[in-house]
Amino acid sequence: MGNNFVVNIGRQLGSGGREIGEKLALRLGITFYDKELIRLASEESGLCKEFFERADERTSQGIIGGLLGMRFPFISEGSIPTLNCLSNDALFKVQSDVIRRLAEERSCLFVGRCADYILRDNPRCINIFISASLADRTQRLCRLHGVSEDEALEMIEKEDKRRAAYYNYYTYKTWGAAASYHLCIDSSVLGVDRTTDYIERFVKDFLG
Repeated sequence: MGNNFVVNIGRQLGSGGREIGEKLALRLGITFYDKELIRLASEESGLCKEFFERADERTSQGIIGGLLGMRFPFISEGSIPTLNCLSNDALFKVQSDVIRRLAEERSCLFVGRCADYILRDNPRCINIFISASLADRTQRLCRLHGVSEDEALEMIEKEDKRRAAYYNYYTYKTWGAAASYHLCIDSSVLGVDRTTDYIERFVKDFLG
């Protein structure tokens, strides 16, 4: 592992968390991972990418065959359930292995996917949560997706519930709660660029 370090970013929908993560990774000269993890997990496991896309940041449920889906809370290392009972838990295990491998190989930044919990024993992990005012989040989604304010609010409510359920389920911590992170910051206060500035300084101070 050497001097490798990892920045993990949790974010509310519409907070600019992904954009901040991309800018931060570029400034720090480290690799950025978000949806790319789906492709890597698919390649590493030999499983179809669609399985990971359907399970992405969703709590345990059967992906194939409804009732055939099972929960595997105690999946052993290297053990993947057979395809006819493939569960979100099994896919989470595969993705977790990919995250741990990447953190061993290089310094990187992960967005979501419980990377802070997966890498909880790594002393050089900085865990950050980015929020924003409801007004700013709504405006951002309207601008990015061309939706109405009501549609944006519905997206926010649904996505925040989904992300919270996923995080709380797999980490046994509370999504968005200050105790779960090293730094929680409201991007509405400084805006995306100055929030990135602030987090960059925090990361460098954290690493000494």
